[in-house]
Amino acid sequence: MKTMEEDISQSLTPPVSPFAGESQCELTPALPPCFSCAFDPGRDDTRSLSSDSYIGRGSLKRLLLRLAPAPADYEDDTVDIFGFPWVTETALVESTKLLFGLFRQKLLKLETLVQSSSHDFGQASSLHYEAEDLRQQCVLFLQYVKVFLYRYLEPTCPLEEGPCHPYEELEAQLPSALLEELFGVTLFIGRLKDLPANIQSALTIQHQGKLFPPSWHLLHLHLDIHWSVLEILHLLGQKMQGQVVYAHHFVNLTGENLTNNSLFEEHLCNLLSDLTGMAMGKYSKVRPTEALTSHHYHCTCTKELWILLIHLLEHRSKVLHTQSFWNYMNKLLRSLISSQPVAEQYGVLPTHCKDPLGFTWWLVTHLAELGQYSRNGAFQNEKQLEDNWSFVGELLKSTCNRNPKRALQEDQIRMHVHCCLSLSLLWKPNNSTVTTLWEYYSKNLSGSFTVPWLGVSGLGSVSRTPLALLDQARSCCSPSPLRSSGHTQLYRSANSFHIFLRVLALYLAQENAGGAPWRQIKGRVYSKFHQRRMQELSEAGLMNFLLLFVVVARQAELEDVAGRACELLGLLPPDSPPAQRSLVWRGQLALLLLFQERGLDVGAQASWLASSFSQTAREFYLKTTEPSRRLALWGPLGSYLEGVAEVFETSASLGLSEEKLLNEGFGLLLPACRQSELSSALGFLQIVLRELRRVHQRNVQPGHSTCPPGAWMPPPNASVGKDRHLAVAAALWAHFFPFLRSLRLSNTPPSQLADAAAGFTLLAFDLPSSAPQDLQPNPIQSIMQCFSWDDMLHPLLVTRYLPHLLQNSELVYSVSSGCGGSVSASAQTLSVRAWFRCVLQQHIHKNPDGTDSRAGRALEEQLSELTRLILRLPEVDSILQRAGMQPGAGSKLVPRSALEMFIKAVGRVYSGLQVLSERSAMATRALDYTGDIMKYIKHYLVNKSPQEGLLLAYWAVGCVVKHWSPLLATSKAQQLLFNIVNGLLLPNSLSGLDKALRDNLSLYLQGLSIATSMSQSQGAYLKKQLRDVISKYLDHFLPATSSVGAIANHPVLLAACEATPTPRGAALRRSILQVISENFLHFKGNAPPPRLVTVLAFLLELLRRNNDSDPALLTMPLPSLLRCLKLVNEPHVRRTSTEALQLVVERCSAAAGDAPCDQIVTVLQSFVEENEGLYDKQVYSVLETIAVLDSRVVQVLIPVLSLSLRNTEHKRGLGKNTTLRNAYRNLLTLLGDGGQAEIISLEQD
Repeated sequence: MKTMEEDISQSLTPPVSPFAGESQCELTPALPPCFSCAFDPGRDDTRSLSSDSYIGRGSLKRLLLRLAPAPADYEDDTVDIFGFPWVTETALVESTKLLFGLFRQKLLKLETLVQSSSHDFGQASSLHYEAEDLRQQCVLFLQYVKVFLYRYLEPTCPLEEGPCHPYEELEAQLPSALLEELFGVTLFIGRLKDLPANIQSALTIQHQGKLFPPSWHLLHLHLDIHWSVLEILHLLGQKMQGQVVYAHHFVNLTGENLTNNSLFEEHLCNLLSDLTGMAMGKYSKVRPTEALTSHHYHCTCTKELWILLIHLLEHRSKVLHTQSFWNYMNKLLRSLISSQPVAEQYGVLPTHCKDPLGFTWWLVTHLAELGQYSRNGAFQNEKQLEDNWSFVGELLKSTCNRNPKRALQEDQIRMHVHCCLSLSLLWKPNNSTVTTLWEYYSKNLSGSFTVPWLGVSGLGSVSRTPLALLDQARSCCSPSPLRSSGHTQLYRSANSFHIFLRVLALYLAQENAGGAPWRQIKGRVYSKFHQRRMQELSEAGLMNFLLLFVVVARQAELEDVAGRACELLGLLPPDSPPAQRSLVWRGQLALLLLFQERGLDVGAQASWLASSFSQTAREFYLKTTEPSRRLALWGPLGSYLEGVAEVFETSASLGLSEEKLLNEGFGLLLPACRQSELSSALGFLQIVLRELRRVHQRNVQPGHSTCPPGAWMPPPNASVGKDRHLAVAAALWAHFFPFLRSLRLSNTPPSQLADAAAGFTLLAFDLPSSAPQDLQPNPIQSIMQCFSWDDMLHPLLVTRYLPHLLQNSELVYSVSSGCGGSVSASAQTLSVRAWFRCVLQQHIHKNPDGTDSRAGRALEEQLSELTRLILRLPEVDSILQRAGMQPGAGSKLVPRSALEMFIKAVGRVYSGLQVLSERSAMATRALDYTGDIMKYIKHYLVNKSPQEGLLLAYWAVGCVVKHWSPLLATSKAQQLLFNIVNGLLLPNSLSGLDKALRDNLSLYLQGLSIATSMSQSQGAYLKKQLRDVISKYLDHFLPATSSVGAIANHPVLLAACEATPTPRGAALRRSILQVISENFLHFKGNAPPPRLVTVLAFLLELLRRNNDSDPALLTMPLPSLLRCLKLVNEPHVRRTSTEALQLVVERCSAAAGDAPCDQIVTVLQSFVEENEGLYDKQVYSVLETIAVLDSRVVQVLIPVLSLSLRNTEHKRGLGKNTTLRNAYRNLLTLLGDGGQAEIISLEQD
């Protein structure tokens, strides 16, 4: 046999004329398909293949359909191969060795280029294009071989005797020569696993550009050659029509047989072994969590090579009856997991696999997924590759039936079962697979199935409620699609048992099986459970048991499975721990939800559950139960509440005997609950009430569906009768409402109490006949009386309860119209009264330090909402409209401002009424609004705290007194006014009330003044009370100093001040001046009253701030002022008295016009007469002061003064009193002509 060098050294003269007219480019055919994983921006999906590859160009499809490899190529007479032109039809026959020698030469040159290449980026471009050209030449040659075989090779026939043409002889030897050359190529390139590391590393190059190193081109050329050898051998076999081709020259030299079939087998096995070894290297870096997302191929080229092999081997298996793809792989992998030597044709597998069994699962799963690619490269859901369950069954046995000492851990088993689920989605599970898995899990049902290194995510999901358990079963019964994130991430979110349940559900749900899968495995499932086994189950085991039966019940015969589950759960000991009882109830309720989902009556299951619940509730209720035991019992009781709530929430009709879940156990449970437990129980009650109303409303309004998302609609022919709803309502009224009513007067009502009570009120509105007899005939009115109108109720309860009702438009309409007798006509009035009381009592529950408690903050929020709704009531809205005081659109009034507006509106409407009957009715309604207002604020008055509450109480009642003063003056309301005055203004002690009185006294004084003037029956008494109040607080708030700043903010002064005088203001000032004159400026003999300076300063400020012009009003303090000037010589008193006197005289004179003021004259005449003979000289001095201000009022008195002088002298009997006459003469000099005349008259005496 000639050496390779001899072959290459032969003449390279092309066997064609050197004068061929065609250019070289015309001889070159189109570039044939080849492996390529260069980055394509439009193809970033990991499942897609290159459009330039063997599958993308249709090469595989043409091969399997026995079509021409390249029908449009090599049509010319000559072809360019390795840079030389060749005769297309004869080149391979005549120059077989030469062409393959050139092929090896190009390959060798590419290898040399790889070895000599550097990392110099400047040479990257030239190296890439040179390596690419070498690879294209080699691929082009291989394509030419395929085309030549298809077009020109014919099966050899025995040569006829006699001479034959030399070409025919060469043509007859071509198959054998080609076989030998292919064998030589396989020896020359070696195996993929033997490639140097620098070449194999090209698989991991990030293909983000268009320039690649020579190593990348060489590696992919190796892949091209390996596939092309198989493809050429397959074509050769086809063309030889089953004749075995022998390599005669090789046989003659070595004595060993080499045929086309043996070379195909050997090369195939080597290639499968190498690809498996490469996958093994990839697996060493794969974490179990990434098993299904980490592929076994390094790039799309190796992925495509696997797909090519799968389709080629499956095709040969069907056509040539050779081994299938799985047979080849099973032999290879079986030896790997059994640690036995691999078959000789596979060569040697790497021995460094860290987990042969896990690797085998992983590889088989990913190869099965590749089996979904069609020969066109399209990814299809229909399997293209037959299943391999027989081998997978062996893997399962290796996974599940290990020696306990060598048993696999959960992290490994989980990955194996996860792979098994993927295969089940691909192939559909079979009986033996499910049986093997069930045998394993039935023995390990109490296992934890946790992966410690996964942390919390490795614990798997725990179903806390029946619906969660059912949802978990649903997820098991509806596994995510194969390549979805829900499936690939299942390792983290579910344990191996849950994954097994998905396999089981798939098995039971097989289409066209007619229930056969369940009948086949039913006995195996049931037989594993008996009394001892059930009692051995741990808490986790019982949870797994329940999930198993819910899954099976959903996929198979519900009633049969549920019945067997109940029987098995009945085998548990009656004194089982509370935690176990919780699980049992959870499972039973999940099954009950399944019955409900299918529209089956739940009465039997509900009765069994409710009976067990009632027994537990009784134990919870007993006083003899230890606190620790009671705490433990709350676990199952709370889970029962959650589960039953879910039953009601998911029901669309409540017509399947759900009311049996509500029994007398709740009557025992509720009174024994602590605060947090009661909160849960009342929350449950609200859910049931809401759902009952929902289904009832949908029942009475068929066209309006109010089903929540996830609720199960009844079958189209199901009709839920009203009696079913009445049965549920009766259970609620009987077992829940009495307890709510017992809590209504609590000082610390739970927030859910109001919500639940409102739910019952709305239930009575929807189903009035369902309410018990003690609430009839008007159940809504009776319930509202219990939970909102009673004055003993906590504001927290009322402000949370009423908004639920007032925001219901239908109920508000009913309240407004009183239609149907459902509520009385005063319902709105009573609701306003409740709001009025809550506003007043909003600060009762502040902390001792004055800060808001949590309840106080909640009350503030609730009161704001109640205020908004109260203002929208028709009755309140009507009053506001009539008073012209409607709040602006979108405005949000705080409760205090809203209360003030409402009080003003009521007062304004009352004042505008003219008809006596209407005024009387309005007065009655107003008193209904306020209710027993003094009782509402009693807490503040008794405790003198909190300060905010005290201020609010005085302010609110002050607003009522001021704005309702005409109304309070009526006989109906006078008693309330008397109580207000006695309780708020004239208490026994003023300690702690200063700020409240100072801030709000003006409201009371102004209102009392009006009421005094309007009262017909008790006017005198009211006037006395008003004077008492003025006197009390004028004295109480009178400052120690007489400075204007100290006097200016006196509450009595502020109440009396007006920018523009009004009759009502003048009336109040008249009362104040009367009190000042009588109580504060009264001289006992010659002794001045106490705090005279301050009182005079107050009087001066009162006169100064008001522009009164009524002489009768202004002259009221005049006698006292004259007395002060007469008897007091203290400068401050005289100055203040003089200023006040000046104001009085000037304003009276201005009011009197040209004539002297009669009122002043009268006062002065009395002043003169009272002091005749005693203080004549002081009188003259005072009159001098007045004469300076207005001489007219003193001129009128000249006769009186002269007569008084003479009478005084006469009484003394000493003749003329020169001193006195001189003083009088000084006065007369100020009185003009009349005074001069009188002086002359006096001199003539």
